[in-house]
Amino acid sequence: MRTLSTLLLSLALVAPAAAQTIKVATLAPDGSAWMRELRAAAAEVKQGTGGRVEVKFYPGGVMGNDAVVLRKMRLGQLQGGVLTASELSLVYRDAPVYSLPFLFKSWEEVDRVRPTVDPLLAKGFQQHGLRMLGVSGVGFAYLMGDKPLRSQADMAGIKLWVPQNDEIAIRTFKLGGISPIPLPIGDVFTSLQTGMVDTVANTPSGAIALQWHGKLKAMVDLPLTFVVGYLVVDEKAWQKLSAADQAVLAKAFASAAQRMDANVRRDDVSALAAMRKQGLVVTTLEPAEAARWRSLGTRVTAEMEAEKSISPEILAAVRQALANGKAP
Repeated sequence: MRTLSTLLLSLALVAPAAAQTIKVATLAPDGSAWMRELRAAAAEVKQGTGGRVEVKFYPGGVMGNDAVVLRKMRLGQLQGGVLTASELSLVYRDAPVYSLPFLFKSWEEVDRVRPTVDPLLAKGFQQHGLRMLGVSGVGFAYLMGDKPLRSQADMAGIKLWVPQNDEIAIRTFKLGGISPIPLPIGDVFTSLQTGMVDTVANTPSGAIALQWHGKLKAMVDLPLTFVVGYLVVDEKAWQKLSAADQAVLAKAFASAAQRMDANVRRDDVSALAAMRKQGLVVTTLEPAEAARWRSLGTRVTAEMEAEKSISPEILAAVRQALANGKAP
């Protein structure tokens, strides 16, 4: 009996531990460029950890919108999510800093800021119980709708969707005289079909990926905001991994985020070209109207900074990084 007990104990000690599964939900449709990169990173994690860690994705919003995903993460039903800045602002106020209105004019300015500010955001997320494994630019959002918009009069009466809990967008458009319609992103397709909304702010590639483009006939050539997506994992789940496995995950998903950044720039160009071929009309705002919206954006940023809805410290870091790249 003693020999049998010793044998069973030995087998238990050498038996491989069950793989730790990190369940991650995302609104990104299966088959999209985002999902291809995320799955490539997951394969890298499985190989790099010798099968000790598996990352399982739930794409296409099957786990619910961002708010639902955050709730399931708190309950332990999910360990992570690829989430929007607006919903994450409910957890960490500085998550939407990159999406302040008219903050960036070009990808070059984004590239100038992110090496400094990404680590600050990662630290902030960690202090709020989330591990940021990646942040990826989704691109610049433009107004798109069922009619050309050139003047303030054209803007009157549009039924404009904004993301649920997107305080920045809600403030900006209300100041501009528009009553936005906040909805979860998963409800927008149906709302465009029914006419509940007729105008959205999105990137060209995002409009195609979410199949909104069929209802969008015109776009305003004025980048409103820079959109980002965050891959975050619950800190408690992260701490259950060994240091070596954490390093593998961090490297794999940081690399995936870099590839997605590169992909989206190319995809936005080709998506806009495809939408033009389908009849999309690109217009510009009258100069006075464009200036009005930029001034409103400046006002929103100043108000949020004064209220500390966005921390002055992280805004200072953004501004310093932007200033450092300017010619004297």
